[in-house]
Amino acid sequence: MIKRTARRLERVEFSEANQKLRKLADVEALRQWTRGKVSSIYSFDLLAGHSCPFAKDCRSRAVETETGRKVVDGRFTQFRCYAASQEARLSNVYNKRKRNWDTLRDLCRDRSINAKYVAMVLADSMPFAGLIRIHSSGDFFNFKYFKAWVIIARQNPAMRFYCYTKAIRFVERYESEVGSLPDNLKITASRGGKDDHLITPETPEAVVVYSEAEAEAKGLEIDHDDSHAATGGQKFALLIHGTQPAGSDAQRAIVALKGGK
Repeated sequence: MIKRTARRLERVEFSEANQKLRKLADVEALRQWTRGKVSSIYSFDLLAGHSCPFAKDCRSRAVETETGRKVVDGRFTQFRCYAASQEARLSNVYNKRKRNWDTLRDLCRDRSINAKYVAMVLADSMPFAGLIRIHSSGDFFNFKYFKAWVIIARQNPAMRFYCYTKAIRFVERYESEVGSLPDNLKITASRGGKDDHLITPETPEAVVVYSEAEAEAKGLEIDHDDSHAATGGQKFALLIHGTQPAGSDAQRAIVALKGGK
């Protein structure tokens, strides 16, 4: 385990498993880490979009206005990030993720602070868990922050960490400059970003599809419960969900999936 420091001013907050992650407790292949208990599953989240420098197709973020918050889509957005819609709608979700984002962004901007220190800040708040999803919202926003999570995974071999990321360049850079990633950290490339050219036939990846037929045509299984990502090493599809931009193909797909025309 990472050694806890006696004095720490910075604090971040992990989240208990949401409805989707709770299903992982029933996945036999993950029982080594979950023990079949929902209480052993957590996530760590940052503000969607704000912390996703390599997002493209799904780039959207919740922004504060005089009357509340609204979702702002990116220039190339094809489908809206579900997490951004959550943050626009739910103040407690937005505030928790914003505190995490503000804290870690400021730490990583400080050149006097290294990845090991950032890892200790995360470890100080990390709950007793067996399975942690890194970012049900947000992404690795710089290399220092990415290395911090690798440190945590390496120092906690009895735990399983997993994530989706569009920051594929950080994975390549780490393997080139430092070495192989720990076996208990499962990373799935999230297609639809600025680093898609780095995805190879061997790269585990997730592709958003607009229908079951599209997934079948691509030869991909649909992951309905995050089990494909949590077990790692696979290529699979994620079915479009959430509120989508009006008049977009994504919105029409949502209507069709709900049985509309």
